Amino acid sequence: METQVKFVTVSEMQAIEREADASGLSYAQMMENAGQGLAEVTSERYPDFREQGVLGLVGSGNNGGDTLIALERLAEWGWSVAAYLVRPRPMDDPLIARLRSAGGEIFSIEQDASLAQLDAWLGRFAVLLDGVLGTGMRLPLQGKVAEVLEKVRQRERRGVKAGIQIVVAVDLPSGVDAESGAAAPETIPADLTVTMAAVKSGLLRFPACSLAGEVRVVGIGLTTQPTWLAVRRRVADAEMVRAVLPPRPPDANKGTFGTTLVVAGSVNYTGAVLLAGKAAFRVGSGLLTLAIPAPLHAALAGHFVESTWLLLPHDMGVIAAEAADVLLENLERPTAMLLGPGFGLEDTTKEFLARLIGASPHSRRASMGFAVPSSKEAAVERAALPPLVIDADGLKLLGRIPHWQNYLPAPAVLTPHPGEMAILTGLSVAEIQANRLEIAERFATQWGHVVVLKGANTVVAAADGQTTIIPVATAALARAGTGDVLCGLIAGLRSQGVNAYQSAVAGCWIHAQAGLRAAALLGNTASVLAGDVLEAVTGVMSELK
Repeated sequence: METQVKFVTVSEMQAIEREADASGLSYAQMMENAGQGLAEVTSERYPDFREQGVLGLVGSGNNGGDTLIALERLAEWGWSVAAYLVRPRPMDDPLIARLRSAGGEIFSIEQDASLAQLDAWLGRFAVLLDGVLGTGMRLPLQGKVAEVLEKVRQRERRGVKAGIQIVVAVDLPSGVDAESGAAAPETIPADLTVTMAAVKSGLLRFPACSLAGEVRVVGIGLTTQPTWLAVRRRVADAEMVRAVLPPRPPDANKGTFGTTLVVAGSVNYTGAVLLAGKAAFRVGSGLLTLAIPAPLHAALAGHFVESTWLLLPHDMGVIAAEAADVLLENLERPTAMLLGPGFGLEDTTKEFLARLIGASPHSRRASMGFAVPSSKEAAVERAALPPLVIDADGLKLLGRIPHWQNYLPAPAVLTPHPGEMAILTGLSVAEIQANRLEIAERFATQWGHVVVLKGANTVVAAADGQTTIIPVATAALARAGTGDVLCGLIAGLRSQGVNAYQSAVAGCWIHAQAGLRAAALLGNTASVLAGDVLEAVTGVMSELK
C-alpha cells in the first residue's frame, strides 16, 4: 500500500479525483474520508482544547464540506463545536443537518451583517478550522470573505489572549494559491495545515510556505487509481528516511559500514574538511579517510583523531594536478568518495579533477584525450572510481570541464546551491529559483545523475524521474559550512551501500531536521553555526532508530 507522501499540482489532484470517482470512490466518500482525517488530527494534536471547543469557518466548496464533517465527528467525541458559514451552502445541505443533529451550533454570515456573532465565537472557542477557500480560489479576495479573514487576522495581530489559540487550515490556508504559493494579505497564518491526499505544490512555495505552519497529510481513500500511482514526486518525512537507513546488526564490524573517502580542503578552507568528515562518521560510515593538501594535516589532525589521512601533493596549499595519481592508487577500500568542499578554484585543482575523472589528456585513465567517451567506453574508464558525491567548489570546477557529466560514474550525487547550479547550467539564479522543481528534474535527466538543488525546500531529483522535496525552510541553515555537513551526510550514507537517490534524500532530510533542532536548542536561527548543525545530527539519528 502507498505510504509515502505525494506532491501534486492542482490539475493532477483534480484528475486523480475524477478518476477515483469514475472508478467507484465517489466525491462524497472522499469528502467523508477527508473530514474524518481532519477530525482525528485535530483531536489528536489538541486534546486539551476539547472543552473550549472548535469553531469552523465554512465555505461553499469541498473544503467547507470537509470542515462540516470534521465538526460533526468532533461533536460526537464530546467537543463543543460551531460552524460559521462564510459562504452560502444549499438550504438542504445534509452536512449541515448532520452537524445540527450532532449538537453543533450553526450561524450564517447572512444573519450577521456586523460580524458580531463571529466576534463572539472567536472569543469563545479555542481552535479554528479554516475551511473557507480551497484549490479553486482566485486572487485577489473580495467582499465578505476578505472581511472575515481580515477580522481573524487582525485579532491575531492584536495578540488577543482569550478565544482562538490554534488555527488549523483545511487543505491549505484560505487565500493561498494552491499552485503558485501566492497569498492574499488577508490569509490567516495556520499553526497546522491538514492537507488532503497529497501536498499541493503551492504549499511548498513562498509566501504560502510561511503561512501553512506544520503540514500533515490525511488520506481520502486513494489506493489503486492509475493516475494516483503514477505520481512520482514525493515529500520526505521520517518514515521515508527510516526505511532506507541501513541496518546495524550487533555482530557488525567497521568494514560492514563502508569507507568514506573525503577529498577536500585548501589553506583558505580548512574547516570544510572536518565538517564533511565528521558528518560522514555521524551518519554511520565505518571508516573514514580524509584526503587533503599536505600542509593542512598538522592543523587538522588533532581535531579529528578518529580519521585516517591521505596527504596529497599541493601547490601553495591547494590540491595540485598530480594528486590525481595519488588518489587513483588509493581506491581499493573506499565505498564512496566526496569531492569538492573547500577546494578553492585554482587551475591546478581543476586539472586534478579533470585527471581524476578521466577528462584530461594527462590522465592515466583517459586514452582518448578530450574526446567524450561512449557509454561502453565510459564504463571501462570509470570503473576505478567509487560512487561519487560532488559539492561546492568541486561543482564550480566541473563546470569548467567540457562534457563533465559524461565522465562521472553514474549516478553521481551533485549538490549545488542556486549559484553553483547557475554555473553548471548557464541559467541565471533568478531563473533557477523561479522554477526550482522543474530545473532540478530537467538537468537530473539530462545529465544522468542525482541533483540536489539546495535551498528552502531542497529538491532531490533522479535521472529516472523520481523527485523528493524536503519540506523545511529555515534560516538556521543559511550559514557557511552547513553545506559541508550535508554532503558529508550523503557521502556517509552512500558508503554504507544506500543508493544514490536515497542517500541524497535521507541526507537532506537529516540535515534539515538537524538545522531545526539546533535552532530550537539555541533559541534563535541567527546563532546557529555549521558545527551546531553537525552536533544536532546525533539527536535526529536517535529519533530514527
